[in-house]
Amino acid sequence: MPKKIGSKTLLLTSSPSIIGYAAVGAKKEKQGPLADYFDYLSEDSSFGEKTWEKAETLMQKKAIELALQKCSVQKTDVDFLFAGDLLNQCIGSAYASRDMAMPFFGLYGACSTMSESLCLAAMFVDGQLANRCVAATSSHFCSAERQFRFPLEYGGQRTPTSQWTVTGSGACVVAPSKQAPYLRAVTVGTVADLGITDINNMGAAMAPAAAQTLCQFFSDTSTRPEDYDLILTGDLGFVGSRLLERMMQAEGYPMAKLHNDCGLMIYDRVKQDVHAGGSGCGCAASVLCSFILPQIACQRLKNVLFMATGALMSPTSNQQGESIPGIAHLLHISAFPNEKEAK
Repeated sequence: MPKKIGSKTLLLTSSPSIIGYAAVGAKKEKQGPLADYFDYLSEDSSFGEKTWEKAETLMQKKAIELALQKCSVQKTDVDFLFAGDLLNQCIGSAYASRDMAMPFFGLYGACSTMSESLCLAAMFVDGQLANRCVAATSSHFCSAERQFRFPLEYGGQRTPTSQWTVTGSGACVVAPSKQAPYLRAVTVGTVADLGITDINNMGAAMAPAAAQTLCQFFSDTSTRPEDYDLILTGDLGFVGSRLLERMMQAEGYPMAKLHNDCGLMIYDRVKQDVHAGGSGCGCAASVLCSFILPQIACQRLKNVLFMATGALMSPTSNQQGESIPGIAHLLHISAFPNEKEAK
């Protein structure tokens, strides 16, 4: 059963396992440095569908099906599906789950959705409320641009602080403790707001929430950055990552040498025109499920803090001049089920 330590962290006492995982992407992701690690990459960003939204639905469905296939779990064996996306009413996830016959929790954590869904899946399995859970999310560059900024036909200029929404999806199957990667602890984030109103500067808007959650985890667990091989944020990009590192330095937790960001890993900022890096729900999800989890499974990485970050705004709130609040949820993912075995 989960055990609360500190004020906001839950120790997952049974150390549930991620027994299956898969990542799906499209053409731009295929041109990036992590292409060889994806389970499926489409040459066509529409995935053969008539709309970008239908393409995103197909992409998420494919990621879930591949994750289940890789661990030989049937759809009927899944107790709960936790999934969400960036679209209004989470239609990408809702339509993806429509034909899967899985009990479905639709989530909205913006770009933090992969860590939110994985936190919930881990807590349900650790609390013996479920035996098999799936955590999934997705994003699509074209559907996100249409909803949050301008349709592609508008041809607007992108600012240097802007990020490129990843066309990608990731899915994890969580089950009772069996094999690495193990889920050891979760810290559920609280909303933080730096007062940023620029929709093209999401990294800066989300960095305070990331710093707040990280400081909370270190305080609750009496650990420090150097106790981990990697501190991985979701999609802060270049601007948000540098801001987070400065904020953590000021709090007495220097971590620049241990930190990386999925938005800086998935694309080559020199060769690909992505400005400050990648973003979107699919950014953290696809990097985690393609590149990070296999390294934990084979013990190249032994202890990782994974923290996807989200900007909790909408087109309406932005048009009304509201600031952009951020959220960040954290998971400790390990190659070992407990400290004793790690030593």
